[in-house]
Amino acid sequence: MLSVKGLNVQYITDEDGQKNAVIVPIDRFYQLLEDINDLAIVAERKEEPTISHQEVYEILKSDGVLSD
Repeated sequence: MLSVKGLNVQYITDEDGQKNAVIVPIDRFYQLLEDINDLAIVAERKEEPTISHQEVYEILKSDGVLSD
C-alpha cells in the first residue's frame, strides 16, 4: 500500500472536518498516473505467455538491436 508519508499532500475538508479531497504536487500526480497506467498494462497482459531472458536476447540480436 502506498504511504502518504513523503507525498507532501494537502487535504480539503468539509465543515465537519472530514477529508473529501486531496492536493498533490503536479509532478507526483503525473508519476501516480504513470504508475496506474503501468499496472493496467500488467493486468491486461497477465495471461500472455512469458519468454526467457535468453530468448529476448536472441530476438534483439537477430533484429540488430544488440550486437555481440
